[in-house]
This record gives sequence, C-alpha cells and structure tokens, in this order.
Amino acid sequence: MAGDKMARRHSHFPDFNDWFNREFPGLPGWRPGFAAHSIPVEMTSGEGQYVLKAELPGMDPDKDISITAEDDLITVSAEHSESTEDKEHSEFRYGSFRRTVRLPGAIPVGDVDASYADGVLTIRIPMPEEHTPTERKIPVKRADTKTEA
Repeated sequence: MAGDKMARRHSHFPDFNDWFNREFPGLPGWRPGFAAHSIPVEMTSGEGQYVLKAELPGMDPDKDISITAEDDLITVSAEHSESTEDKEHSEFRYGSFRRTVRLPGAIPVGDVDASYADGVLTIRIPMPEEHTPTERKIPVKRADTKTEA
C-alpha cells in the first residue's frame, strides 16, 4: 500500500458532512445553525507519508486549532471569533470549522507532525509499513488411534 495513490471516494450518496457543510439549493447563504463550516483540504501521498493541508487563514494555531486522530480518522477543528469592531461590510467566516478525513490505514500514535504557516495547516502522517506475508505451512500429524481406551 505504501506509495500507492489514495483512491478518491465516489459515491452516489453524499457524505454526511456534504449535506450540512454547504448551502442548500435555492437558499443561498442558509446553513443549519448547528453546522460547522467545512475546511478546504488537500491530501497527497508519497515518500512514505500522507500530507494533509487545510486552509485556515487568520487562525492562531496555539488557541484556535485542534487536531485529533482516532483509528484511521484525523479531524481538524478550529474556532474563529468575530472581532468586536463595527464593520460596514464583511465576507469573513466566523464560527466553528471542522473537517474529518479517513486514511487508508490506522494513524500511528507517534511521528505525526503538524505545522501552521501563511494560513495553511500542514499535517504529515507516516504511512504504515507494508506487512510482509506471514503465511507458513503447518504440518498435520496423524492421530494415534490405538491409544484411546
């Protein structure tokens, strides 16, 4: 599996996040109140690692960004608070942002590296090592039928 490109998931049914992380048709700008904004991500693989990049402009990585990993899922969450100054016009997005990405294998406990620069969060996750087949032949012994009484 190491070095192979990740297969894109195509489905006739949208992911749960797809339903609630975008505008509903015919209702521009309307979103359910409980929905977090989706974080645009880019995923690549090669050189023994997966690299997940997430666009999170204007965030403070020490206070605003959280990353969790469980099994084969990595979740990026962020919170961007609106400033208190009066604005005549704003197209900035404020509130909660969240994105979960499934990897082809379990995420290792150590060696995951995250950095933030120029509004982009970069997470480097080592690929699991390829498992060598452990197939071996087990001999079958003939049972002694005379010893049973």
